[in-house]
Amino acid sequence: MELLRLGAVGEERPYVRDADGTVYDLTSVTADIDGAFLGSDGIGRTRAALVAGSLPVASTEGLRVGAPIARPAAVVCVGLNYAAHAAESGAEPPKNPVVFFKHPNTVVGPNDDVLVPRGSAKTDWEVELAVVIGKTARYLSSDEEALECIAGYTVSNDVSERALQLEVSGGQWSKGKCCETFNPLGPALVPADEVDPQNLDLKSWVNGEIRQDSNTRDMIFSAAALVRDLSQYMTLDPGDIVNTGTPEGVALSGRFPYLSPGDTVECEIQGLGRQKQTLGKA
Repeated sequence: MELLRLGAVGEERPYVRDADGTVYDLTSVTADIDGAFLGSDGIGRTRAALVAGSLPVASTEGLRVGAPIARPAAVVCVGLNYAAHAAESGAEPPKNPVVFFKHPNTVVGPNDDVLVPRGSAKTDWEVELAVVIGKTARYLSSDEEALECIAGYTVSNDVSERALQLEVSGGQWSKGKCCETFNPLGPALVPADEVDPQNLDLKSWVNGEIRQDSNTRDMIFSAAALVRDLSQYMTLDPGDIVNTGTPEGVALSGRFPYLSPGDTVECEIQGLGRQKQTLGKA
């Protein structure tokens, strides 16, 4: 099944799409898909409601697709987590995860416009597998414990402004990651037990031309390993998002031009859906 939030910005409502494609209104189970819902066995309660046939079929035609998680308290990101991407960035594969943060208000819907920052000449795309936390993760001792803390997975575009990230900021990555609209998320949250996070094809396109084409098997640190590692120096709460890194094929490599207003970016992960943004001006 897929958990969805549909509606105008600020007016999203919760829905669930069943395996047969039918979409149901989820408001009898929860007011929104957020940390409180995930932390109180919301996915299990949703499955029970589907089995019981207690959810009304929804009419969703024309509704905007919002980010599948409302109001994340934290967006934790991992850099250089694919060996080929590290190489194209001119870096050695890290021995420990490279961690930075995005402001949670960067999260927008999967098809919302992305705004090129004022004066930017180096806005870049990054398709990523996003982990959504469903249970408090604190000092986890194993990858197995980490997997138990993951509610599900979704598609993320970790949009980056490389001059702010690497040049102007003196290496303070978050300065190039926190511009408004810089984290399109979705379209759906797929429960963790329906996904093999380490065997997913992920791709991106710019103006219809393929840019990234890889598989999560190539991650240096697995999704579970990242959650376990992060839990040693921060507490992850239900609803938090962990962006797990991007494969090779970004503009930073020098092989492709950076993004400009009017360009389109598409990101897709096998089994998790596809998103598409048009670039505008901030």
